[in-house]
Amino acid sequence: MQDTSDIADRHDAVCVIGAGGSGLAAIKNLREQGFSVDCYERETSVGGAWNWRHDRSPVYASTHLISSRPLTEFPDFPMPDDWPDYPHHSQMLGYLERYARHFGLGDSIWFGTEVVAVTPVGDGRWDVTTRSTGGGAERIQRYAAVVVANGHNWSPKKLPVDSSAYRGQVIHASAYKDPAQLRGRKVLVVGGGNTGCDIAVEAAQQATTVWHSTRRGYWYAPKYVLGRPADQVNDKMLQLRLPLRLREWIYRRTLRLTVGDVTRFGLPRPDHRPYESHPVVNSQLVYYLGHGRITPLPDVTGLDGSTVELADGRRVEPDLIITATGYLPRFEFLAPELLDIDEDGKPDLHLHAFARKHPTLAVIGLLQPDAGLFPLAHWQSVAVARWLRLRLSDPERAAAVQQKESARPLRSWTRLRVVPSSRHWFEVSHTSYLRVIEDLLKRMEGVA
Repeated sequence: MQDTSDIADRHDAVCVIGAGGSGLAAIKNLREQGFSVDCYERETSVGGAWNWRHDRSPVYASTHLISSRPLTEFPDFPMPDDWPDYPHHSQMLGYLERYARHFGLGDSIWFGTEVVAVTPVGDGRWDVTTRSTGGGAERIQRYAAVVVANGHNWSPKKLPVDSSAYRGQVIHASAYKDPAQLRGRKVLVVGGGNTGCDIAVEAAQQATTVWHSTRRGYWYAPKYVLGRPADQVNDKMLQLRLPLRLREWIYRRTLRLTVGDVTRFGLPRPDHRPYESHPVVNSQLVYYLGHGRITPLPDVTGLDGSTVELADGRRVEPDLIITATGYLPRFEFLAPELLDIDEDGKPDLHLHAFARKHPTLAVIGLLQPDAGLFPLAHWQSVAVARWLRLRLSDPERAAAVQQKESARPLRSWTRLRVVPSSRHWFEVSHTSYLRVIEDLLKRMEGVA
């Protein structure tokens, strides 16, 4: 029998892990449902990925939103009207700090405290082991539920090529912070996502030579279409429920008129349809390609000495390689089977949020939407909070809801037809996803 003498029982309280945007939304919405909340944050302040002071933050000096302000703000805490369409990362951090102050969330957050282990102990309850990031003894507390919001853009995905014999400098995009790192260098940027394109553009303004290596062709969308942020135009089409094929035709036509044929700059033609990969939103990449400041290259196949070998047989000799190869989700404090994590590291969660075998374990913010994350994280946490409350107030209805939800088709809430890569594990259409969350909330209220 387990010795529980050193375990502090928090009874019906909920543990939240992480005080970034998703964690803050979870604290607020859980408290609104009457739960006591203990949030553990390994850093000394809120903000998560948007707090450049945090050692796990991926932001660099010029980072801005790539989703526009109205589609990124929390629905119950709008950003200021006089802010730009695409706010700077410092504004985003200030926004999250004001959000925490406005809703009085600081009282529920234990800063400088990391979660070491989360262990199920039966009857839906969890033992959470924590310790100070400065060292010291571990502490175990028992909770009625655990909500994980530790982010998924902090554990770098490695370049799938051995770099041990390379004599130049190789860093992941997460270690890039300032244009001074590029000045006067010969830079190779590897990766065709938004971060890779943004860093390539920045390098074009600072470095002596810039190469940009991508595995495949992409659809490069401008930040503005018809004078409006591109994601707002896409949002309008989704609200009108235009058929996918019609939206694809409009997308292709729009890019033909605004960006043109990118193969004339040496970029490969996309090997997939529009909307089958996460949108790459960048108005400057083509500009610098057209001015000869960026040279497009195919995939990297080898690194040796001072030379980088490419898929087409060419070789280049950069002195700095920046790998914008993305990130993988990590849940070091959870046994993989609790989230049904496969051998590649991908968790299998209902709505990318609810653990399938553990109804009191959930993850907030594990999404890759075609708009901003915060609105989705808000409604995810509303759904989780109401679900946990329903389990306590009406177990019979909770069981009925769980049975109905288990039969909900996967295609209704996640994108199935996507480029097969870890970048698209959690890809969703924000409007479709929010409709499903709305339906879930109605089921819990007994309306549907």
